[in-house]
Amino acid sequence: MNALIKSARIIDKQSEFNNTTNDILVEDGVIKKIAPSLKNVKNYSLIKFENLHVSQGWFDSSVSFGEPGYENRETIKNGLYTAARSGFSSVALQPNSFPVVDNKSLVSYIKSQANDCPTKLYPVGALTKNSKGTHLAEIFDMQNAGGKAFGDYKKAIKNPNILKTGLLYANSFNGLIMSYPEDFFISQFGVMNENISSTKLGLKGNPELSEILQISRDLEILEYTNGKLHIPTISTSKSVNLIKLAKSKGLDVSCSVAIHNLIFKDSDIASYNTNFKVRPPLRTQNAIDSLIDGLKDGTIDMVTTDHNPISDEEKQVEFDHAPFGTIGLECAFGALNSIFSTKKTIDLLTKGKERFGLSNNPIKVGNICDITLFNPKKIYKFQVENILSKSKNCIYLNSELKGKVYGIMANKKIELNY
Repeated sequence: MNALIKSARIIDKQSEFNNTTNDILVEDGVIKKIAPSLKNVKNYSLIKFENLHVSQGWFDSSVSFGEPGYENRETIKNGLYTAARSGFSSVALQPNSFPVVDNKSLVSYIKSQANDCPTKLYPVGALTKNSKGTHLAEIFDMQNAGGKAFGDYKKAIKNPNILKTGLLYANSFNGLIMSYPEDFFISQFGVMNENISSTKLGLKGNPELSEILQISRDLEILEYTNGKLHIPTISTSKSVNLIKLAKSKGLDVSCSVAIHNLIFKDSDIASYNTNFKVRPPLRTQNAIDSLIDGLKDGTIDMVTTDHNPISDEEKQVEFDHAPFGTIGLECAFGALNSIFSTKKTIDLLTKGKERFGLSNNPIKVGNICDITLFNPKKIYKFQVENILSKSKNCIYLNSELKGKVYGIMANKKIELNY
């Protein structure tokens, strides 16, 4: 990969060139020069865009693609193409395929399908066999094969002994355990937040209590085992407070929030649009405010798109019967940049790598080129034609977004939106 990036504003707090505008010369996938004006003496590809900004490549800790088994929803190749054009140079892929990724052979298969893609794929293995919650999967073997964390996607660990055993076992190889925060016995078959909105719509509610109880239990088990735990996609004010307290006690815990849970609230479901049926459910404005505060003070470690493609045939049914999930890769930057400053948005999109055992690549001479290119000022309404995913189940349709992604230069490849 050889290219010359012209007049790029560098947003990278780990770089000596942070908040400066420079040209960047890349040769064989490595940053060779950074200076205010560089000549293209070797006639490399010239990259020049309106109001061009660059940062370290973005990371998403939770995406689903469907393959193997659900290729009608999304394939790994097109999913990674979508991620690249959405600004993500690395993603962690959830194990909710068919079959479930619960052994080293499937981890190796997933990785092989991502060869030669500009976006790197890091598999998350299932914590339990077939994600059924009864027996631990081969988590040590999966880590040796390239698995970066272990959890059952959107399935709470009902048996506390499974979580205790998993955390204790993973201690021996510094494995990261993920536990989805929902007590099923409380949430039952709730399809949205339990609140005045669910009463008005006549839909069964999933109360905040279901998340709070599960997190409380999991943090007690974490303290007992002295393990390493990640709690994905929290959605309530009390969840933020519980995790803040756990961190103050020195527990090794991290958490994330889905971007759509920062943008939309339960009252937005008034039209019964199934794209708004997500898990955890959209909560109240008070919850949104607490989640945003948690991101600002560092209690919440990272954001995620929680990108989950669902086919039109599955989504175009009654709200009660539609699967949970929305796509979000294409909208992540524009949505976050609408509620945070650009610097904070970039900070959020580049966090989480170290927690999953990945390295950062600051924009410095001699470093591997791992760069996202974007324009933070572009305002537009997100429409179906902006969707790159195979499935079109997008909660952000018709939303006004702020910020356009030009693409990435990473893994010795260039993927750009022209």
